[in-house]
Amino acid sequence: MSEILSQNEIDALLSALSKGEIRAEEIKNKETDNKIKVYDFKRPNKFSKEQLHTLSIIHENFARLLTTYLSAQLRTLVQVNVYYVEQMTYTEFISSIPNPSLISVVDFSPLKGAAIIEINPSVAFAIIDRLLGGTGEFREKLREPTEIENGIIEKIFFKMTSILHEAWKDITEINASMEKLETNSQFIQLVSPNEAVALITFNVKIGKSEGMINICIPHIVIEPIISKLSTRIWLSNAKKEVSEKTVHFLRNKISRMKVEVKAVIGSAQITVNDFINLKLGDVIPLDKNIRSETDIFIHNNLKFKGIVGIHHNKMAVKITRSVAEEEKHNG
Repeated sequence: MSEILSQNEIDALLSALSKGEIRAEEIKNKETDNKIKVYDFKRPNKFSKEQLHTLSIIHENFARLLTTYLSAQLRTLVQVNVYYVEQMTYTEFISSIPNPSLISVVDFSPLKGAAIIEINPSVAFAIIDRLLGGTGEFREKLREPTEIENGIIEKIFFKMTSILHEAWKDITEINASMEKLETNSQFIQLVSPNEAVALITFNVKIGKSEGMINICIPHIVIEPIISKLSTRIWLSNAKKEVSEKTVHFLRNKISRMKVEVKAVIGSAQITVNDFINLKLGDVIPLDKNIRSETDIFIHNNLKFKGIVGIHHNKMAVKITRSVAEEEKHNG
């Protein structure tokens, strides 16, 4: 309830306004700051902040994979980034889609139900133009795609469903597949109008063209695995699953790296005076016998013991044994 002012307070306020000591805008701003946000108990939030954050992480991976795929297919610079993730109703999402648009209904097996992938016309026609040998710039007025253009964009949707499978694998196994392609959102009725959905929006740049891709996932579809939408679960699974291809790639790269190997045949301590008077022909006795084992260092870490000798007319060191952890610390 707003505070009731006394007559003296009203007179003082009017006097301050007339003298210019305060401005009417300041009073309005204070009123605005004190507004209470209405919470609709009939439409409670079904996605927690952590669940929306996990969806964002999952689809950041999707965005990276899609960037790689489109860049290779279109042979131009492509950038796909998660723009925002939010909850809304299904009818709010449908109302936000331009008509016509390129819309794929995606089966989310083994989960029951489907999701939607929508590509804005500016992005869809830029992809089509680029694949047909154009520059990828979309300058036409909004129009219905032709059958040939639908066929081209279907292949992109098919690839996006396989990328969805890859992006979701650290949470659950999703065998996403394309059910149908639509150009009018009003013809698609996946769930009831007031059903809560998670909307993942991507900003897409293809050369000079820019637009959005949207993924709409109804809450009812992922409700059976909603407890898995946790950053802790995602991170633990992500660490476990490293593909054989990745392991092979890393092993191949690491195997070609060069490492410094150093054999130290001995050391000695001399005075500063002796150091200053060193001259050609002087002999410095070392602390090791000629038959003693030599320390072998890999990148300044003591790893092996060995014997110095000659191999093919070059100085060499033969490894005799590995150094135990105790020896490393004891010197």
